[in-house]
Amino acid sequence: MEEKKGSIVMENFNSTANLTGHPGFQSTLSLGSKEVINEKGYDPFEHRNVEHPNSTMGSMVHLLKSSLGSGILAMPAAFKNAGLAVGSLGTIVLGFICTHCIYILVKTSQEVCVEAKKPSMGFAETCGAVFEYGPKRLRPWANFARTCVDYTMTCTYLATLCVYVVFIAANLEEALKEYTYGYDLSRGVYCALTLVPLVLMCQIRNLKWLVPFSAIANICLVVCFAITLYYIFSDLPHPQEREIAAKVTQWPIFISTVIFAMEGIGVVMPVENEMAKPQKFLGCPGVLNVAMTIVVIIYGVVGFFGYMKFGDSVKTSVTLNLPEKDILAQSAKILMALAILFTYSLQFYVPMEMIWRRVNMKISVRYQNIAQILIRSAIVVGSVALAAAYPDLELFVSLCGAIFLSSLGLLTPAIVDTVHKWEKGLGPFNYILFKNIIIGTISLLALFSGCYVSINDMIIKLRKSEAAYETIANVTSIPSNMTYPI
Repeated sequence: MEEKKGSIVMENFNSTANLTGHPGFQSTLSLGSKEVINEKGYDPFEHRNVEHPNSTMGSMVHLLKSSLGSGILAMPAAFKNAGLAVGSLGTIVLGFICTHCIYILVKTSQEVCVEAKKPSMGFAETCGAVFEYGPKRLRPWANFARTCVDYTMTCTYLATLCVYVVFIAANLEEALKEYTYGYDLSRGVYCALTLVPLVLMCQIRNLKWLVPFSAIANICLVVCFAITLYYIFSDLPHPQEREIAAKVTQWPIFISTVIFAMEGIGVVMPVENEMAKPQKFLGCPGVLNVAMTIVVIIYGVVGFFGYMKFGDSVKTSVTLNLPEKDILAQSAKILMALAILFTYSLQFYVPMEMIWRRVNMKISVRYQNIAQILIRSAIVVGSVALAAAYPDLELFVSLCGAIFLSSLGLLTPAIVDTVHKWEKGLGPFNYILFKNIIIGTISLLALFSGCYVSINDMIIKLRKSEAAYETIANVTSIPSNMTYPI
């Protein structure tokens, strides 16, 4: 009876991208009786009923957009902490690890769907179902695993939305300050200017209708990267002038930066669940392999040549190294701001789906459409307000990203894969177990190093602010023993 009621709600009001009402995204693990586990012939793909399925190309566009963002601008700075040789090899290795973690998560989800006779599952429900159908001692932890991943991912993406607003405002401020003719607009004003377009775009409730925005964002990114590479390749110095391998103590910073930049783990399961032909997501060539190969190549090229061009003087965002008064350079910053603006709605999709899944059954059918509009608007207004009130919020959110993305993107898939295969076999010589231990170690390394970098940046910024304040106070203060001529 509940399923019929839920389907009526979603059909009438077309809720969050149809994933909320999808059987694989229910808020509780109603996975059915364990007696059906051994039944054969259940194909979850045949039982999926997606109202607005994405094409294979549209799914690839979404996956590319979820991994290609502002993080790519930090790749030259990441290479500074690794060197040209170590950075190039490290980008390939970390790209392979991130791709493998996405693969084992999606593969495990598809296999658990067969056991539970469910058409599809989200990230959090997959984690809960793995424990539910795993070793008996771990089954009581199913609800905890699901809830933990749910809240962690929600916090991660809500924080990311704030960073996006700050990033858009910072780029617009730097690009347009030459044309404001004496009007010194604060970064908070630029944050406020993003409110209306973001509220309107975030009312879109289906991934299918977000494809054009992702396509426009990708075009803006490509043009921005082309302009950036134009400046990078102008008078490019010899590689011998740069470090081939940085100090080993700097490598953890490189690792955490690359993982933070590449990871789009929260968008993966919704994209796969909304595909018209989900069989083409994995495999070779598949949507995952093709998209991540493109991502790794772009990240490696920008990081390698960006560091070669600017060396140790490279800034956190490589666009900040471009000429300040050059119109072409300013257009690159505007294009990057537009790309992140159109990416916002895709990143918004993940936390909204989770929030709506928990509240939709508590709201009357009559008011669900209005409730969605209000909730979506409130989230956007909240992220813009926080970004405007704290323009340096990215320092704090980078700390959350280091904690959440390394654990969600690497550690969680490794744990899920291990639990799922514990009784089914861990391969010859238990290689799956050892492989996942290595991935977990890399995840913890990225977590602690990312936390260290974020906290260190906060301390340095606070000290600089205090020093600047003391300097101003000393300059403006009047000595008590000063005499004045009459």
